[in-house]
Amino acid sequence: MKQLYKNYLFQKHILVSETKNPENTFETLFSLANLFAIRITDGQNLADASMIRYASSQLGEKIPAPFYKGFPESVRALTVDELIYDQMLHYWTTYGLGDFSEVGHSVFEEQLERTAFKENVKIKDFRILPEKEALKLVGEMVTDLLAGSRPLNEQSYLLCLNYIRDFRQIPEKIASKNTAILLLLDLRDPEMTKFLKLSDVIKVVDELNHKDYKNDNIRKLNLKNQDRVFLTKIINRIISDGKCDLAACFEKKHLWNGFLHHIHFRAKSEEAEIFADAMRGRENRSVYSTFELKMEAGDVRGAAQYLKNEKGSGAVLRNLNYLISRCENEDDVTFVTECLDTRNVIILIQLLIQYENYRTDGSARTFTFTKFNKLKAHTETGAEIAKRRSVIRKEQAAYLADLIRNRLKELLRGRVGTVYIDPAMASYALPVQENTSQGGFGVLPKGTRLPIGEAKILRAFTYWEKVNDIDLSVIGIDGDGRQMEFSWRTMARRQSKAITYSGDETSGYNGGSEYFDINLELFRQKYPDIRYLIFCDNVFSGIPFSACFCKAGYMLRDKIGSGEIYEPKTVESAFVINCESRFAYLFGVDLASSEFIWLNVGRSSTANVAGETRLDFLLDYFHTTDVINMKTFFEMCAEKVTDRLEEADVIVTNHSVDAPEGAEVIREYNFEKVISLMR
Repeated sequence: MKQLYKNYLFQKHILVSETKNPENTFETLFSLANLFAIRITDGQNLADASMIRYASSQLGEKIPAPFYKGFPESVRALTVDELIYDQMLHYWTTYGLGDFSEVGHSVFEEQLERTAFKENVKIKDFRILPEKEALKLVGEMVTDLLAGSRPLNEQSYLLCLNYIRDFRQIPEKIASKNTAILLLLDLRDPEMTKFLKLSDVIKVVDELNHKDYKNDNIRKLNLKNQDRVFLTKIINRIISDGKCDLAACFEKKHLWNGFLHHIHFRAKSEEAEIFADAMRGRENRSVYSTFELKMEAGDVRGAAQYLKNEKGSGAVLRNLNYLISRCENEDDVTFVTECLDTRNVIILIQLLIQYENYRTDGSARTFTFTKFNKLKAHTETGAEIAKRRSVIRKEQAAYLADLIRNRLKELLRGRVGTVYIDPAMASYALPVQENTSQGGFGVLPKGTRLPIGEAKILRAFTYWEKVNDIDLSVIGIDGDGRQMEFSWRTMARRQSKAITYSGDETSGYNGGSEYFDINLELFRQKYPDIRYLIFCDNVFSGIPFSACFCKAGYMLRDKIGSGEIYEPKTVESAFVINCESRFAYLFGVDLASSEFIWLNVGRSSTANVAGETRLDFLLDYFHTTDVINMKTFFEMCAEKVTDRLEEADVIVTNHSVDAPEGAEVIREYNFEKVISLMR
């Protein structure tokens, strides 16, 4: 089986058997349990020795150790001067002498033998599937992913692309325009245009310009002739299929005009000629132009109705703040909200989160959006705050949140039958915007909150190859949004038993690594004003993550610190960072609740150090599950909720259960199924 499929299934706690007559089955099962805390719950007879090496590669057993041999105990005994001298000596050896032959250690550190591993660890339940059955499951996952209306992250997209290529199947349905556009460009199959309208071609050009030409300015095109021919063919096909949405094309009229000139477009039908003349003419008949005219005239009701008729209720939802802020009375508000009969579950969920967390304190807001699977952020300036126009009152936000929640309940009711929901699922967020995230073992949707436990130390790690230096940083944020940086440039004076930093190890042919240990109990005592921690990765060497190899993740370790520095049994997550950026947010910690919060965001940034950027806007993710989560979502979807496993058609849990025959078990990492339910 293709490695990509196996890796994706491993993240769903599935190993694939490719051996007809597996040998050493018992020894394999014992080794998986002993080395990685993996328990096989189904398919034990299919276990074979290759799975040991494979699990090791996925959990990252063979990675570079930091040059502090006894990390973290012995590091804490070193003085600031010793730490600085150690780093300078190590860098001089590595970069000055070019010595990558072996891992170095501190010249001041005592020889220290680590105790045998004896920490308490969480068991990871896996099952083994034969290859044919595993491939069928991959196909089901691809179908579910393509049913989602949101863009996919890089790993999920590559899974879909490879499956379509390997089995030469054009999907029945692709709900996301972004996904359809990427597949059209990668497959170069005109059949993919059945998922697009003519107005989507500008998005095709923008993506092609970025993907193949590394140019993000669509106004400065320099396409090759073969691409001009391809795009012309797409336009003609879409027009001949009767999908010329002329009003929507007017919204990008200036871009269309330049693009048609660049490809030397010549109309070959009456419809194409009407379209081309409209884009080259002076008149602009876009829906939003008329909408704005109505808004400027104070006709809020007419504007909302017009937008609904021409663009659908989703467009009204996206302009809801603007519309509500211009309403003169409650009757106007009621009229606007009656235009919200959308069936787009994901838009409703995103707006529910927005209005439940709506702030009216007048502080600077940070607006985020994604493009090319990278997050962009803009924080309001003082001048922009003074010119705010689309502001609604707190009670209006609460009213809209209630309205949207009730609409969601109506839409979702009965999508599944009788459901048993583990109470712990209230900690897991829904996968509503995962396109900026990285894929890997243990990765969960943004905003998911997991208990750390008082007796544990959080060990965050990153390691890399094919690049000189990647920096792991921790940013502390207090209740007023002030930041404190813990990184390579500050840790020499902040090293303590509360927070310990390994320094980076860059010698040895395997690559480099860095670690942070956070003892939450001691950290809270030493830094009582800090409420949140956010972990970040930066490529200091000046290239994007996609041009090197970088893995990151975290372990939960006992305070006794037994075992090796990198102990696979304690790995909760290990994922590859491969975004086209030099900056990634990894995860956070809520110190008040002692919870780990998933972030996993690739940001469009060239910052060398995380401490030079604002991160407080990420705290919105920390409250996502307070608004809606896996538990409340399935309560909305259920015909009936039961507390008896034997009655359930669907079981939603993060634990191993003895499911009744025929019942479907949905785990915290099966977000393909959740995506399909949100369509």
